[in-house]
Amino acid sequence: MKVYLKTEDEIELMRQANQLVGKTLAELAKHIVPGVTTLQLDKIADEFIRDHGAVPTFKNFPNPFGGPFPASICTSVNEVVVHGVPSDKVVLKDGDIISVDCGTLLAGYNGDSCYTFCVGEVAQKVRDFLSVTRKSLYLAIEAAVAGNHLGDIGHAVQSFCESHGYGIVRELTGHGIGREMHEEPKVPNYGSCGSGIMLKEGMCIAIEPMVTMGDHRIGLLPDKWSIRTVDGSWAAHYEHTIAIRKGKAEILSSFEEIERFVKPNAQC
Repeated sequence: MKVYLKTEDEIELMRQANQLVGKTLAELAKHIVPGVTTLQLDKIADEFIRDHGAVPTFKNFPNPFGGPFPASICTSVNEVVVHGVPSDKVVLKDGDIISVDCGTLLAGYNGDSCYTFCVGEVAQKVRDFLSVTRKSLYLAIEAAVAGNHLGDIGHAVQSFCESHGYGIVRELTGHGIGREMHEEPKVPNYGSCGSGIMLKEGMCIAIEPMVTMGDHRIGLLPDKWSIRTVDGSWAAHYEHTIAIRKGKAEILSSFEEIERFVKPNAQC
């Protein structure tokens, strides 16, 4: 396994790509309302990314199970965990949740972040679920310091979410990131403290808890991209790209602009 440590110049380029992802998600936040289709959201994101001089990384991303990804963002609604394909047939309804995963390629480096949004008025138990999942991301980031191990990150997510009765998806992980969207190492959302490779300053990784309200098992839908829970329970997905430092990790992506449009505590 080859893990590429980034220079300060590279981290700055990655910061710019990731900040654009945050701005794109914030732009989408204005449009996530009942009645909008996920294909409409995709068109907004594609235009916004290109207008800012970048390329949507997910567009035509290769698939080991079928054709390349046909859109610029992943739009995963309710029981869909990840990789939901935007469609004019998927119309958001009051009470839904939608995870929007976005990637940009800017000046040769990738940005990657995801946020789970509420659509209209959402049940309190779902808002509580989103709050726990979002909190687990920041607990994982607190554990992501040079000298710790990959398992410390996964343990932070797993122990917190499972203590609230939620499921941790096993088959999907975070990842290293840089010139390529997916680099080594894989970053699981489960594990034990002190296990896995040691974190080193200059490593850049995407941490992305993928959490379910019920059983953690998942399955692939016929479109060969969308992955949903087997039991139909709803799922949440939050993601930041970070740079490992000797002290506190640096978050390269941002929820700040998104959360001007949504309430960060209640998530709705």
